Amino acid sequence: MAKDAPVALVTGGAGFIGSHMVDLLVERGYQVRVIDNLSGGHKRNLKQHDGNSLVSLDERDIRSIDPSDPLFSQVEVVFHFAGIGDIVPSIEHPTEYMDVNVQGTVRMLEGARYAGANKFVYAASSSCYGLADVPTTENNPVQPAYPYALSKYLGEMAAFHWNKVYGLPVNSIRIFNAFGTRSRTSGAYGAVFGVFLRQKISGAPYTVVGDGMQSRDFVYVTDLALAFLAASLTTMDAQIWNVGRGDPQPVNRLVELLGGEVVNVPKRPGEPDCTWADISKIARDLDWTPLVTFEEGVRRMVENLDYWADAPLWDADSIAEATLPWFTYLGND
Repeated sequence: MAKDAPVALVTGGAGFIGSHMVDLLVERGYQVRVIDNLSGGHKRNLKQHDGNSLVSLDERDIRSIDPSDPLFSQVEVVFHFAGIGDIVPSIEHPTEYMDVNVQGTVRMLEGARYAGANKFVYAASSSCYGLADVPTTENNPVQPAYPYALSKYLGEMAAFHWNKVYGLPVNSIRIFNAFGTRSRTSGAYGAVFGVFLRQKISGAPYTVVGDGMQSRDFVYVTDLALAFLAASLTTMDAQIWNVGRGDPQPVNRLVELLGGEVVNVPKRPGEPDCTWADISKIARDLDWTPLVTFEEGVRRMVENLDYWADAPLWDADSIAEATLPWFTYLGND
């Protein structure tokens, strides 16, 4: 590969979505620099690039990196995935979420500005919409209901402020429900796939919230990476795109595909019955369309089931304890 390959910086690049972004960029001939403090990511997500001199990992916290750091030298595009996820912990630790997801984003924006990057693509969250009308367009009112959603939205607003004031070319993708191989296995109670796949390994019943009829707009991670790449290559900037499959699936459908027993846990207040991205804007602007069906995505994850062997095993009691702050603070909404 040529030494003059374009340089891309992927923050959170050892994490779930970020590592798939690294894979795609390598495939497309980029030199890739990864920033990840490994608080949520894993080196194993990058092991396929061991020995590749054009992929490097910097294990610092994004908040500690100065804009003049050589890490940003000659960077043409920044894909910003780094940050803290999970809803419930954000209710307990809002200051940390604001610090990492807002101030950390500002640090990366400054680095991109000093580098003269051609594009900064921000990984935003559809949680900013709150209990939204569906299908949800980019013009839907923003109404974040908890600190995680607010922190991601404020990070997005910072990115567009850097576009307006400093002329940094910025685009943002509001991710709906990403799923796929390498999805996180952290100790926090969160995404349904990590919970269910660990339960499948142990033969434990699936802890289905409510009646399981709530539906989510699951988009497979490789399709998501292609959307981010397209957002980096377009001449358009200062754009927001919703990215899902536009085809919501009920949680009960996931249970059906995985197979096994179910135990129901209480529905949490303020959670939507349906998330559903209107993806007509990104289809029109970037000619992007999802390629991986929900069933195919689940099949790929089951083929890699051992990945979730070290994930926490949740049951009704541990979930009740973990989600107590949710009911305490959001139960009156």
